[in-house]
Amino acid sequence: MTKSIMVKLRPSRKNYQFICDLQKCKVGQFVVVETSRGIEYGQIVSENPRCCCEKKKTNSFVNKVIRIATEDDSMRFNENREKSHKAFQIFTEKIDKYKLNMKPIDAEYTLDCKKIVFYFSAKERVDFRALVKDLAYFFHVRIELRQIGTRDETKIMGGIGICGKPFCCSTFLNDFRPVLIKTAKDQGIFLSPSKISGNCGRLMCCLKYEEQSYAEFSQITPPICSIVLTKEGEGTVVESNLLTGVLKVQIKKFPKISSVVTVKREDVEVIKRFETPSEDKDLNKELGASVNESICKEIKENLTNIIN
Repeated sequence: MTKSIMVKLRPSRKNYQFICDLQKCKVGQFVVVETSRGIEYGQIVSENPRCCCEKKKTNSFVNKVIRIATEDDSMRFNENREKSHKAFQIFTEKIDKYKLNMKPIDAEYTLDCKKIVFYFSAKERVDFRALVKDLAYFFHVRIELRQIGTRDETKIMGGIGICGKPFCCSTFLNDFRPVLIKTAKDQGIFLSPSKISGNCGRLMCCLKYEEQSYAEFSQITPPICSIVLTKEGEGTVVESNLLTGVLKVQIKKFPKISSVVTVKREDVEVIKRFETPSEDKDLNKELGASVNESICKEIKENLTNIIN
């Protein structure tokens, strides 16, 4: 009987799915696997009890598990980590030697020490053929240079986020999902780069966690400028809170600032829902500006009536 398991090759690396013929494979155990890069060492993080009789045609199935890791495998893995630190220092020196516009990130030995993978980031394409030849001559093993993006760089380097906890990408996130600026807008977050961007310079991954909840709340909560019917009469929504469901409604028959009532979304009947076009960004900006201008104009008129 065969089954599929998820193996994390390194603490900050992505989880990969393997086919396991060993019946003693359990979550938490360390195993030796064969990947496209060579023999590697990893830990089982989850398993699938369903039978996998045939290998699926997908990149997630790299290969089968070779064996359960032994003490010698663990010792060799720890030794390779120390050797990787030294290889990274040499990699950095070689980059300075050839004056290449690239930033070294990490170095990694395979378990059998037949290959070294060097990770780097660069803003543009770099010709590193001379660098590869020099590294191969120095280490006498196969050399692979892999360029990664800013999000993968942050995942490898690790760190502490603005929440005070380790980066999600370095701890439990397996794949990077696209995060749009619309996600931050829908959640009512102030669009400041320092508030919504992570150390990688991209939008924070945690904005995606509550996206579905906000989408569900937005379906049942009338947005600003919607016309609703309350116990006090018909009015226009001037403020809306998606999480609490509390609305502030300007009653039409009493056009004064004091006529703004606070109600819950369950206690109102939507007469006309205000929908903002999401396809045209420029239109959204103009529409938002016009709405704010009309509200300010209405408040000024009400103030003038009260003073008079």
